[in-house]
Amino acid sequence: MDLGIRGRKALLTGASKGMGKACAMALAREGVAVTIVARNAVVLNETAEEIRAATGAEVTPVAADVTTPDGRVTALEACPDPDILLNNAGGCPPGDFRDWTRDDWIAAIDLMMLPPIEMIKATVDGMMERGFGRIVSIASRSVKIAQPELGLSNGARSGLVGFTAGIARMTVARNVTVNNLLPGIFDSDAQREHIHGMLEGSGKSFDEIWKERASGNPAGRYGRTEEIGAYFAFLCSAHAGFITGQNLLIDGGSYPGTY
Repeated sequence: MDLGIRGRKALLTGASKGMGKACAMALAREGVAVTIVARNAVVLNETAEEIRAATGAEVTPVAADVTTPDGRVTALEACPDPDILLNNAGGCPPGDFRDWTRDDWIAAIDLMMLPPIEMIKATVDGMMERGFGRIVSIASRSVKIAQPELGLSNGARSGLVGFTAGIARMTVARNVTVNNLLPGIFDSDAQREHIHGMLEGSGKSFDEIWKERASGNPAGRYGRTEEIGAYFAFLCSAHAGFITGQNLLIDGGSYPGTY
């Protein structure tokens, strides 16, 4: 399928590895010029070279921290008029809510909720003026299946999802859609970090928990990052203009509800 986005420009945050990298690769294969943003310049530049070699697309790496105002300015200077925006951020370590202070909660919001909102604020009006825009934020299935050890993520990501629901209906008539992807367990560095955070007090090894989580999923495995990249690319396509305000699970069937 021709996704109809060849020649478009995309700005992707958290895109040096894992799901963000897969999303950048998927767009680049469709002929989109991608600006990829992350904090680690070494990994970022390696990813840029990999995407260029695999796709021949224009790739601009930007080492910046979009949780800061200066970092957002740097990212937007590199790609001031994106047609596509991906918001992707890491999460907070697992823990017990009794141990979290107000500073912990503010830090979670400053990581997972407010920076994506600021990036949307900076780009959505231009998208509407040009008559095309696709905004996608990678949140987590935790907004639908709250995990007690991930309370910081449950709260902050739910705030982002609530915000995007409010604006998605305001922009779609101008062909600008706003959606969220809710991944379950994926074979990624973030998943490994999450499991390492679960080891203390579990009495189990990393390998034991890793295998348990895979076998506990109806698909019997972890998702591949390429799968979320493909899903993302379709949401960004010319064919997806009637999809907005949605929180789309990609979790191997682990969400147990009908609706």
